[in-house]
Amino acid sequence: MLRRRSLQCCFLVAGLLMLGPSRVGAADLAAGPLFDEFKLTLDEGHRTEAVGPFFYKQEIVDDGSVAKSWAVPPLFSYTVNDDVDYEWFDFLWKGITYNRYGSEYRIQVIQLLSFSGGQTQSETNVNRFTLFPFYFQQRSKVPEKNYTALFPIHGTIRERIFRDEIKFTLFPLYLHTRKKDVVTDNYLLPFFHLRHGDRLSGWQLWPLVGSEHKDAGYRTNHWGDVGVDGGHEKMFLLWPLYLTHRANIGTTNESRQHSFIPFYTQFRSEQRDSTSYPWPIGVTHTVDRARKYSEWSAPWPLIVFARGEGKTINRVWPIYSKARNASQSSGWYLWPLYKYNGLHSPPLDRERKRVLFFLYSDTSVKNTETKQSQRQIALWPLFTSRRELDGRHRLQVLAPLEPFLPNNTSVERDLSPLWSLWRAEQNEKTGATSQSLLWNLYRRDTSPDARKCSLLFGLIQYQSDSEGRRWRVGYIPFGKKKTSAEPSHR
Repeated sequence: MLRRRSLQCCFLVAGLLMLGPSRVGAADLAAGPLFDEFKLTLDEGHRTEAVGPFFYKQEIVDDGSVAKSWAVPPLFSYTVNDDVDYEWFDFLWKGITYNRYGSEYRIQVIQLLSFSGGQTQSETNVNRFTLFPFYFQQRSKVPEKNYTALFPIHGTIRERIFRDEIKFTLFPLYLHTRKKDVVTDNYLLPFFHLRHGDRLSGWQLWPLVGSEHKDAGYRTNHWGDVGVDGGHEKMFLLWPLYLTHRANIGTTNESRQHSFIPFYTQFRSEQRDSTSYPWPIGVTHTVDRARKYSEWSAPWPLIVFARGEGKTINRVWPIYSKARNASQSSGWYLWPLYKYNGLHSPPLDRERKRVLFFLYSDTSVKNTETKQSQRQIALWPLFTSRRELDGRHRLQVLAPLEPFLPNNTSVERDLSPLWSLWRAEQNEKTGATSQSLLWNLYRRDTSPDARKCSLLFGLIQYQSDSEGRRWRVGYIPFGKKKTSAEPSHR
């Protein structure tokens, strides 16, 4: 609660500035970039904007919960939802971030310094402090969860960096890692290590020689079924010149791979054979019996031809490529001038077309059963357009970051208001539309039963609803309310 109160103080001055107009007919007050309050088009709620793109506040109602936001782009933004119990705070976009969901929270400074904590499934509070990559600390009421690490001198880290446990002393002189049952002790990383685990042992003196062996055994999956856990054998001499790898030992698909680089590499299994002479710039022939295709490449992946039920490819890089299988298709011309990707897996149908990576992008998603569709188009840096499955549509001009970070909520909160010179929104479900030019210098809102326009800081305004049609010129009202006998014309 104390943290939240301190964050809310940051918005006190801005809130006081907006308090007066919001209590004195703010719904009828439109002063363009100076001040404007309006109903949201794409969501249920309302929004207030002031001082051009440099202040806004809004409330969004969704399934009975209310999300409230205040922001001074690009300085900071703050969002809180008491019903769902979360809050977000961004300062200078990714400079300082604070995110909380229930009792779990995380504070980051320039993505390097971080604090985090909260209640775990064992109902114990865990608090973390990180100054990446130099200092790692975690404290809990459970002693086994406590750790401290000062990199590269000495320390222990648990359940981080893709490992269950990491210990080091004078890194890279000594490094100990554990992932599940596999333990690796490195001495003068990466030159020498010893490895052991369940049915596993190995060692290496890199790059001279190394060996690892694991016996086949049995394992139980999440449903309690017992299956074969294949073993393996690995060995190398003068890495990467000579390597051997025997995998899935004890299963029905044991495989063997031998490589004597650069002369050849060979892979053999019950389901797949592949041979390359020389590797990696020579000719490769692959026969995949499981996926039912045969492939030639010279060299892979620049020139590739494949035929079969599982895959068809014609590729000559960078001139032309076309590939497809049962559910996916892709292709390009004069790479990276034009590129295409498709996924057809009913009921999902997804297509994406790109020109020069992110210069132009067109992504469409369709549900073939419900016929609902979603589409997102971006032309960097001119505009981005997004249409959701439920019929909500938004167009924004300009968009220097959005094509690279599509659907990024922090960009939408902190940065997009600065350069969105034109905004157009449409909600097919409610029939509402809105358009805004130069931060509401011109603004138009429509709904099935009302229409409202404002131009030049609100000097010219027009409103039409069930009460009639009204004009304001220089804030002087014209027109009259409709009597009960008069029809409404808009």
